[in-house]
Amino acid sequence: MSVITVFSGNFCKEDSVIQEVTGSTGYKLVTDKSLVGDAAGLSGMAEGKIERAFSATTSVFNKFTHEKERAIAYLRLALAETLSDDNLIVSGLSGQLIPKEVSHVLRVCLIADLKFRTKVAAEEQGLSEKEAVKLIHNEDNDRAAWVYALFGNKDPWAASLYDIVIPMDKKDVAEATTLIMKNLDSEVVKTTESSKNTVEDFLLAAKVEVALVKEGHSAGVNVKDGSVKLSINKHVLMLSRLEEELKSIVSRVPGVKSVDTKVGKGFHKTDVYRKIDLETPSKVLLVDDEREFVQTLSERLIMREMGSAVTYDGESALELISKDEPEVMILDLKMPGIDGIETLRRVKETHPEIEVIILTGHGSEADRKVCMDLGAFAYLHKPVDIELLSDTLKKANEKIQQKKGQKG
Repeated sequence: MSVITVFSGNFCKEDSVIQEVTGSTGYKLVTDKSLVGDAAGLSGMAEGKIERAFSATTSVFNKFTHEKERAIAYLRLALAETLSDDNLIVSGLSGQLIPKEVSHVLRVCLIADLKFRTKVAAEEQGLSEKEAVKLIHNEDNDRAAWVYALFGNKDPWAASLYDIVIPMDKKDVAEATTLIMKNLDSEVVKTTESSKNTVEDFLLAAKVEVALVKEGHSAGVNVKDGSVKLSINKHVLMLSRLEEELKSIVSRVPGVKSVDTKVGKGFHKTDVYRKIDLETPSKVLLVDDEREFVQTLSERLIMREMGSAVTYDGESALELISKDEPEVMILDLKMPGIDGIETLRRVKETHPEIEVIILTGHGSEADRKVCMDLGAFAYLHKPVDIELLSDTLKKANEKIQQKKGQKG
């Protein structure tokens, strides 16, 4: 028996094709949505944060949080556990995570030209041509970014990535189904002992990757018959110390027989390896209209391994919060437009879990009382001692972690 993956452009009759193939094979359908749910259960991350891994847009905090990498690690684990069974149809972007070495997978791509997809969008969702084209381009960008991140290929529909590429503007649903079923009968995609072993390797690799991200690490993982090879793809000053730490973590994963490390292709680039420090917040938003001050403060926090982003007014801060959800906000009071107190009020109304530290050079005792009553975590004055601010941030992070622990 085999596994079928279906990767498709939107409005390419994917649902109809999958329905027909499912009916013909009796295979179980596995979707991105179901795998996101499984990954959320394994990781404790919110489903929305895992879904964001499929988006071309990456959080401004990601180089400090590695949230996207963590989401993908847990998606891999959820998928690897699912692949312990055969007779599956994996629909969506997740199927691209299955290694090429797993030979009993029939990889299918459904695509069509823009004219056809625009017509289908109008028929299925009543979209205008302009609305359809915008939606198609946005989703194609997400798919292109996903494929490029995994394979370094800028064309998500490249024939080299699939066993069959079906042009849905030239084939109807019945013809596409027949073509898939014909290829499914090929001996090449039948399950063998060798292909079963590659699934076991995939599962162990996923477990190793999750073990690393739990400890704040990121490395390339390759597994063959229980032997693990780790690739360090970012520059690090004390390489031998990092190698020993990675080996220590991985060697404790059940099923690992040996661990080796090597320097990967990206090691000599300018980016620096960063382990996530769980004792400090990795998503700090600085809001202050004094540009030189706030940029300097951001740099000083980054030196202390705290990921920070900067906005210069309340409106921009509220917009960023709606997309990136920082853990802590450091907020000035006197700003043009929406001032700090009004920004604080709106943040606490919409995102009460964000801890807000007021940092001002103009505030009064009355302002302090208003801010604390609105739910501010702390009220500090400029110029602030960086050690005091760092300590306050760590205390805010402790409160955040405690809340997460209570929810978990």
